[in-house]
Amino acid sequence: MTDTGGYRWISLTTDYGTVDGFVAACKGVVATIAPAVSILDVTHHVPPGDVRRGALVLAQTLPFLPPGVHVGVVDPGVGTARRAVAIRAGGSVLVGPDNGLLPWAATELGGADRVVVLDRPDWHLTAVRSTFHGRDIFAPVAAHLATGRPFEQAGTPIDPAELVTLTEPVLRAGHGYVEVEVLTVDRFGNVQLAAGPEVLAELGPKVAVAVAAGAAAFQVRTGDTFGSVPPGVLLLYLDSADHVTLAVNGGSAVERLALAPGDVIRLSPA
Repeated sequence: MTDTGGYRWISLTTDYGTVDGFVAACKGVVATIAPAVSILDVTHHVPPGDVRRGALVLAQTLPFLPPGVHVGVVDPGVGTARRAVAIRAGGSVLVGPDNGLLPWAATELGGADRVVVLDRPDWHLTAVRSTFHGRDIFAPVAAHLATGRPFEQAGTPIDPAELVTLTEPVLRAGHGYVEVEVLTVDRFGNVQLAAGPEVLAELGPKVAVAVAAGAAAFQVRTGDTFGSVPPGVLLLYLDSADHVTLAVNGGSAVERLALAPGDVIRLSPA
């Protein structure tokens, strides 16, 4: 945050990709309104329309960024009755659609303390296109906030409890096992699960993994890093976001196990 109450940084997280000019258009709007602000690209390769994946990227990344205005655009409902919002949380502001994309990140930043619906046309571009709110609403609002315009003037306040939220991922304990949802898969093929360090500690050094209901379980070792097992061998480890993750040393766990986000697997001590 600057001495004048604005922000030095705006981050962008989208599903726009980098083949077309969508990202450049958003950056151009920001640069025109707030030329002194630096822009940080988180990613523009969230799978198209995958709000859950975008929410995870934001939640696991924003705590490591400087205070700023963080724009998220994964918005399959653009132009519909879904709201556009700004959320103040932990010294930063999150800007994007009210479709569940932002609340997990707000929680990771300390929780939402103020929310406004972005319904003030003077904060938007003059002509708002129904399919490009990233350029026409979210980017200009972020830029105006970065220049120090008051958060409260961006729109109509609502209770943070009114925000659309995503369903929490599956993590349930049974007698001698836990069932856990696959959260996401990274570009290396590592399979991140909705379980933290306490689950890994309870499972012990060897874990039985069943990837489908009724499927035979196979044994996996736990480790601190990929090199804890020989090349080509599966392991469970705690990743940089403190999530239990399945990996193959030098290979792809998602190819080996044919898993996808939303699948639920069973883990038990072996």
